[in-house]
Amino acid sequence: MSRIFITGSADGLGLLAAQLLISQGHKVVLHARNTERGNHALLKAPGTETVLTADLSLMEETKRLAEEANASGTFDAVIHNAGVYRVSNPVTFAVNSLAPYILTCLMNRPQRLIYLSSGLHMQGKQEISMTAFREGKYNYGDTKLHVILLAKAISRKWPGVFANAVNPGWVPTKMGGAFAPDDLLKGAETQAWLAVSDDKEAKVTGRYFFHKREKNYLPVADNVELQDKFLELCREITGVNLD
Repeated sequence: MSRIFITGSADGLGLLAAQLLISQGHKVVLHARNTERGNHALLKAPGTETVLTADLSLMEETKRLAEEANASGTFDAVIHNAGVYRVSNPVTFAVNSLAPYILTCLMNRPQRLIYLSSGLHMQGKQEISMTAFREGKYNYGDTKLHVILLAKAISRKWPGVFANAVNPGWVPTKMGGAFAPDDLLKGAETQAWLAVSDDKEAKVTGRYFFHKREKNYLPVADNVELQDKFLELCREITGVNLD
């Protein structure tokens, strides 16, 4: 039995992954943006250990969330599922890029880390700079490249931790829309599988998955200098260091 924390698990892929893991006998802690959404999630995922609330677009709330998560103990796996789309670039960067970095740095180190990316990372800009951040240039595709950079940096810097990125596909969630063509269940199954499976295919690090299979990604994500530039940008913005 494993204990898993899932960000952005009040609905969509995060909630579905939570339901899958609970049905398998694992302990799951949910995360929601506010109390109302958290209470709704608890009704949808009976057997949940608890739910923690924080608005990940706000840096101080994200830091507080890390403290509250640590107070409950250490997790075997953390799924960084939370994400936003069709909002302003600064909010997109705060939730999709900065929040996973802050939580990764400040939470007790788990055995497994899963970061939700997207096929749109292929359109991500390779520019990592304070100027681009201040000018609000980072869009959704950029942030989904950022989380692959983060996963690969963690896999390099933290031996023994399985850190991977997942493309769940274009699935019919509130974010993806009702007519999205990909399989919602398979999108959730992959993150749940990476969180707990003993399959040798799941116990790897620094990889990018789609429906439980490794998939091609933008080659620049393997650039160590770019990975470190992203870490340094996040450190400058947040004041939080990756040990």
